[in-house]
Amino acid sequence: MMVRHDTPDDFVLATEETHSVREFVELSFTTAGRRIEWHGMGTDECGFDAANGDVLVSVDTRYFRPTEVAALHGDPSKACSVLGWHHKTGFEDLAKEMVAADLAAAKRKLRANGA
Repeated sequence: MMVRHDTPDDFVLATEETHSVREFVELSFTTAGRRIEWHGMGTDECGFDAANGDVLVSVDTRYFRPTEVAALHGDPSKACSVLGWHHKTGFEDLAKEMVAADLAAAKRKLRANGA
């Protein structure tokens, strides 16, 4: 729709839902068949595999933004009104799709490397 639009413009595509990184991480690992448990606080917090205790997620302050905001929320109203666009994929389905694509890519890479 954006490519076929007569006038080039910027559009935000969003679900209007707000979710935390923690929610995304938990859903992603659940989709991959692993349950994550959180221990620690702040920058010392880590996510561990509930089954074996392996560290799956840790905080890396190198990736902090200089002016971090508490929450980001996409407003797709312009895409809706100008293009007639409406999201069809919700947060949960999007996360599951992303994990499935990553797992498929990892399997292809393993096969290509003879594993």
